[in-house]
Amino acid sequence: MTTQRTSGRRKQALAAAAAVAALLTTAACGGGGNDGGGSKSGAAGFDAANNKAAQASLAKKGGTLKFGGAQDADSWDTTRGYYGFMWNFARYYSRQLVTNKTEPGKAGAEVTPDLATSTAKVSDGGKTYTYTLRDGSTWEDGKPITSKDVKYGIERVWAQDVLSGGPVYLKDVLDPKGEYKGPYKDTSKDKLGLKAITTPDDKTIVFHLPKANSDFEEMLALVSASPVRQDKDTKSKYGLKPFSSGPYKFESYSPGKSLNLVRNTEWKQSADPIRKAYPDKISVTFFSDANQLDQRLLNGDLDLDINQTGMSPQGRTTALKEHKANLDNPVSGYIRYATFPQSVKPFNNEHCRKAVIYGADHVSLQTARGGPVAGGDIGTNMLPPSVAGAEGQKYDPYQLATSNKNGNVAKAKEELKACGKPSGFSTTIAVRNNKPVEVATAQSLQASLKKIGINAQIDQYDGSQTTGIIGSPSNVAKKGYGIIIMGWGPDFPSVQGFGLPLWDSKYILPSGNSNYALIKDKAIDGLFDQYVNTLDDAGKTKISTQINHKVMEGGYYLPFVFEKFINWRSDNLANVYTTDGYSGMYDFVNLGLKSAK
Repeated sequence: MTTQRTSGRRKQALAAAAAVAALLTTAACGGGGNDGGGSKSGAAGFDAANNKAAQASLAKKGGTLKFGGAQDADSWDTTRGYYGFMWNFARYYSRQLVTNKTEPGKAGAEVTPDLATSTAKVSDGGKTYTYTLRDGSTWEDGKPITSKDVKYGIERVWAQDVLSGGPVYLKDVLDPKGEYKGPYKDTSKDKLGLKAITTPDDKTIVFHLPKANSDFEEMLALVSASPVRQDKDTKSKYGLKPFSSGPYKFESYSPGKSLNLVRNTEWKQSADPIRKAYPDKISVTFFSDANQLDQRLLNGDLDLDINQTGMSPQGRTTALKEHKANLDNPVSGYIRYATFPQSVKPFNNEHCRKAVIYGADHVSLQTARGGPVAGGDIGTNMLPPSVAGAEGQKYDPYQLATSNKNGNVAKAKEELKACGKPSGFSTTIAVRNNKPVEVATAQSLQASLKKIGINAQIDQYDGSQTTGIIGSPSNVAKKGYGIIIMGWGPDFPSVQGFGLPLWDSKYILPSGNSNYALIKDKAIDGLFDQYVNTLDDAGKTKISTQINHKVMEGGYYLPFVFEKFINWRSDNLANVYTTDGYSGMYDFVNLGLKSAK
């Protein structure tokens, strides 16, 4: 690609972002076409569902809730799914011992009882968790959900050769030595041989941790801890038609095309404190073209986007001009960033890493991502706002949002001198080819670095092959990827649920690696070890902050933005709100419709 064409595309991206920013400023003030406080069509108003419930009292029983999406789930199997929207949606047909509260904002990240009568009774210094199952909870055929069903569902996490792809926190915490081989290779008669979980009776389940972990209940709130009934387990095919423990069951599913749920008539409201089950049916239509999806949303054919990653630029611009009252602008749990693999010289030297941090134009990077509202606030550190211990822009060790927001050439050159590269150096930026906003970000960074003598070429790799390309440290070294552009959100809102795979040396893997910077810092590892053994919230928060500071002091990351989205909700959507429990997405499970159409 020629410099001229690259420059032209970058200018187009920056111009589009500036136009969106101007529209958003108007929207926030309530001006423009539709009144920011509401609309004649019945939409609640701009940002009306952002961390608060919009039109909660208007939800009626009945009707079809219509989702659209530009991407299907990785899997609808509760053990295998890892996409955030899948975890959110899966609560329609799966239950857990505990789950996230169905409340807006920060409260939505708290854990509350679901199948269990209460949160855990914790004993033995944080190593034993005991739960009692509530009465009346049944499968879609009317049979009761038992403690053995919960145990079996969790044991499936060990069958990584058949059911790979989902989170493995429970496996790592309950069986750190990897002694159990999973239910499909289990030699015990009942195929329930994991000794770390006992089921004294059908209503009692006890977890015996070899070592305390203060986030264990957060792990049990993930859908990977859902019950699965052994006689209904179709192994690798389970994601095509999971057996329901929730208020809805699969009616039909055509991968990449559509998914339809109908009521599970055996589900009892009296046995489920979480789910209201307002709609009669829930449909999902998948589109290969994001612009087509946005047009269907704008037309009123669909109620919301299941992927919850924001409207595309074309649809967003139209929506801001004509339908502002249907939009929310939440802060997601994601941080978008560049990171520097230490295996690629000269990024084994922290001063060379810091030269990039100081040399980058942070306003330009923010603009490339969509501006302050559609892209997010300038990122100043690596802990998302939803995680305890986060300090937002108050912690800004490199003054990225203040005095150095447009880059500091003099400071960058000081760092280059300190790392023995006073004239600069050459490197390669790795970026996914299926993420246009990331490509625009790479081009912005490339232009900034040229001013300080760092010549960066951009390699757009196949975004569907991330695990084997940037997830392989040997391939990263071979390709000379000195800068990797990525993003990350928390699996659960703690420093362990966000940062452990990124920053702990134990998580450096030969394939599927996420510790791209190859951080091997004994102080950071020690703080994580301390964190999992700390049981009081104040202590955990303090350590979380300390870990973030250590990561930033090492210059391992250049944060771009604390990401924000522009998300659509239809006129007919009721009881809609964003939640920190699902990284700023709408909480799907209790959405309703104002009219049953």
